[in-house]
Amino acid sequence: MALRGHPRLWLASAATAALVVPLAWFWQDSLLPDSYDMAAMGEVDWGGGPRSQHSHHHGTPVAELTADLDRPADVTETLTVRQEGEGYTVNGTSPGPVLEADVGDLVEVTLVNENVEDGTTLHWHGIDVPNAADGVAGVTQDAVGAGEELTYRFVADQAGSFWYHSHQVSHEQVRRGLLGAFVVHPKNPEPDVAEHLAVLHEYDSGPTLNGEAGPETVAASPGDEVRVRVVNTDNGITPVWVTGAPYRVLAVDGTEVNEPGEVTDRSYALPAGGRVDLGVTVPEGGARVDFGGTTAMVLGEDPGGATVAPTDELDLLSYGEPADPGFDPGAADREFDYRIGRRPGFLDGVPGLWWTVNGKMYPDVPMYMVSEGDVVVFDVENASDDAHPMHLHGHHAVVVSRDGDPATGSPWWVDSLEVRPGETFRIAFVADNPGIWMDHCHNLPHAVEGLVAHLMYDGVTSSYRVGGDLGNEPE
Repeated sequence: MALRGHPRLWLASAATAALVVPLAWFWQDSLLPDSYDMAAMGEVDWGGGPRSQHSHHHGTPVAELTADLDRPADVTETLTVRQEGEGYTVNGTSPGPVLEADVGDLVEVTLVNENVEDGTTLHWHGIDVPNAADGVAGVTQDAVGAGEELTYRFVADQAGSFWYHSHQVSHEQVRRGLLGAFVVHPKNPEPDVAEHLAVLHEYDSGPTLNGEAGPETVAASPGDEVRVRVVNTDNGITPVWVTGAPYRVLAVDGTEVNEPGEVTDRSYALPAGGRVDLGVTVPEGGARVDFGGTTAMVLGEDPGGATVAPTDELDLLSYGEPADPGFDPGAADREFDYRIGRRPGFLDGVPGLWWTVNGKMYPDVPMYMVSEGDVVVFDVENASDDAHPMHLHGHHAVVVSRDGDPATGSPWWVDSLEVRPGETFRIAFVADNPGIWMDHCHNLPHAVEGLVAHLMYDGVTSSYRVGGDLGNEPE
């Protein structure tokens, strides 16, 4: 009754209700269940291909997608993780020990969680393991609780430079040191080539090379051939270049480049999560591999000179010589859009400016559906104002084009692809590794803020749930 005598109060109350009621609805609608099946979330996208008649409750469970359980392991390792103050160690160090195998080896790694209360996992970044060994909490396993252990088994079937890291609360555990390098050697390694590993990571104390502030000097003489395996474990891009000598890009994300040419006065933009192998012939006076101007690896003598990145960058779209990628990207069975944007809204009840995929916020993002054997094409478009290093688990994809310009050099195979603002990449791969696979930004805080989707094979079912009593938090 009082409002009838005060039209302004009535109008103000009506306006407030018009604002608050929709906001309350959006808030309520954004809340995630305490526990949920990742395969049942989001919007199913069949990419223009045939739709399955199967229920997502019937098929091969993720937990059964394993390596040959009867084959004895060729490489056996135990990695014990521990929280020490604000950081994490693996077997007492960070980065953890370098794991090594020869191509074709069956690798068996036992993860022991000594005291990490949030639980932890190990993800084998860039190694196309069976889905049950992928190490993603709530998707391919449960987080390993404090005092527990879990064994991973997989065949290292591709030679190259890789790394391992936690995929449970990964935006915190990786940043604080739960990581290490993994090198898979070819059956016939290059003779007379010295190999050196460069693991880049920024702790709270600053940037490091192989866990030290750097620079690091390695023994080398004029005329020596050196392969430097560079691993970027941080959330952002790192320029890499060589001072004092030309270099060649021998491999990208574990795949050899076909007929790489010499590079001078250009840097290589190494994405978050990405790896690059550089080849250097050491000249008189030595050479230096510079990493972002913050640290370096000196090969023999330090040639001196500026530590500022060259203005020009190497463009892999035209680097090296063409070769057959082994399939025809033009004969796609499924074509998907992965449009990255940003807008205000609620994510699990929290207001903010969140990332979107195809205009939708998590969890209403696509579940990209494929069948084993499909040729799959993705158009990855960055319509945001920030760069995104996109990482597809379980597969390597070849770059077909960027902004409509076709790739003309060596096949550019990636598992971690930097997509800068305004860029659109077309990538393609063969769906040859059944499972439920994350496809997310490896600037890990971006993944926490919703920049994550999944690739799911028809005929595969979930075995795990995000959240719940086990506290599975993949990002």
